[in-house]
Amino acid sequence: MSLNETHDAGLRSWVASANTGASDFPIQNLPYAVFRRAGSQEAWRGGVAIGDQVLDLARASALKALGDAVQPQLEAASQQRLNGFMAMGPAAWSALRLALSRALREGAAAQDALKDCLVPQAEVEYAVPAQVGDYTDFYTSVHHATNVGKLFRPDNPLMENYKWVPIGYHGRASSLRVSGVDFRRPMGQLKAPDAAAPALKPCARLDYELEMGIYTGAGNAWGEAIPMDEAENHIFGLCLLNDWSARDIQAWEYQPLGPFLSKNFATTVSPWIVTLEALEPYRTAFTRPAADPQPLPYLSSAANSERGAFDVQLSVALETGRMRAEGQAAQQITHTSYRHAYWTMAQLVAHHSVNGCDLQPGDLLGTGTLSGPTSSEAGALLELTEGGKKPVALANGESRTFLQDGDAVILRGWCEKPGAARIGFGECRATVLPARQG
Repeated sequence: MSLNETHDAGLRSWVASANTGASDFPIQNLPYAVFRRAGSQEAWRGGVAIGDQVLDLARASALKALGDAVQPQLEAASQQRLNGFMAMGPAAWSALRLALSRALREGAAAQDALKDCLVPQAEVEYAVPAQVGDYTDFYTSVHHATNVGKLFRPDNPLMENYKWVPIGYHGRASSLRVSGVDFRRPMGQLKAPDAAAPALKPCARLDYELEMGIYTGAGNAWGEAIPMDEAENHIFGLCLLNDWSARDIQAWEYQPLGPFLSKNFATTVSPWIVTLEALEPYRTAFTRPAADPQPLPYLSSAANSERGAFDVQLSVALETGRMRAEGQAAQQITHTSYRHAYWTMAQLVAHHSVNGCDLQPGDLLGTGTLSGPTSSEAGALLELTEGGKKPVALANGESRTFLQDGDAVILRGWCEKPGAARIGFGECRATVLPARQG
């Protein structure tokens, strides 16, 4: 990937809402989702965000509005899941992006054909945009790992392997849900320190985790590793991801094989996938402290060192039931950046496949909780409250150690810098419902 005409900060769209400078979805972004009109029985189909509208790719495909050269890509991107388009690879993705950019610019000849393909985002609902065959969650923030480790191992917060190998575990793809789908507080076995036996109860220490999700594109053959220099060719794009966590269930169950019921009840993803090409202006160098172990050769490349990290700004806001009832805005409680991750997305792909594991189009990799170096950049309540010892004070007089029923968590992500257009990810939201009884 490299900078090209689609990244020009001066580009403007004939869709006026894309030109405000504050929209997540200017013409320099063009992320993908799967949508239909809210409450309808319409077929799910692919769409592209432009301003406050969704460009209906199924309708555009039927009209052949973008020309014969990209018609195969347009047809693939218009389906009810994006896996087929993801499998086509970077050259095909880039060609469709260029065609969309040119067709949506001010003065484009395609305006008359495409204006009837727009659907207001306020009138649609979304689905998880790909059929996710496998979901893997990593642990890429050294700040998060250190902060959590201090709670349980004050003298040795990081395990010996952390700085050598990207730590991850396989999650549950079937419980992935798109932003806006609420979920019930999970049940599980809990054991108090002074109890003689565990009991089945609702989770009392429910937490969020601020993450990014990485959708894979073209896969690799079983038994064949993806080398670092080719890893990004297998990444379609990024979303926001909240890997909800039941901390008290986790404490009882995680030894010796790791998380199970504490993690598999719900994972929320934002509907829009921002492509790797759209993020090109926001690359930054990947560096390690000189005193730390440097990545092994299979996890290292010159390109990754020079430009393998991405400066994506990330925030968490909390909307309590009381805030909602009183018409108050959600309160931001965290702001950090993806650039602080200890491992890059290319390293995750290379490591995931080094043993011959075959990634498939639409597989999802979670970064793990993304925390920054300061206390205000913690990506989970477990960190912010130091294990529940220091409640987070909210402006309306409420406080939280862990999430209560009725709480909504809203993740947001965006990129901005001088000389480049601001682009964003939309929001990733869900509300905690009471545990199911009986």
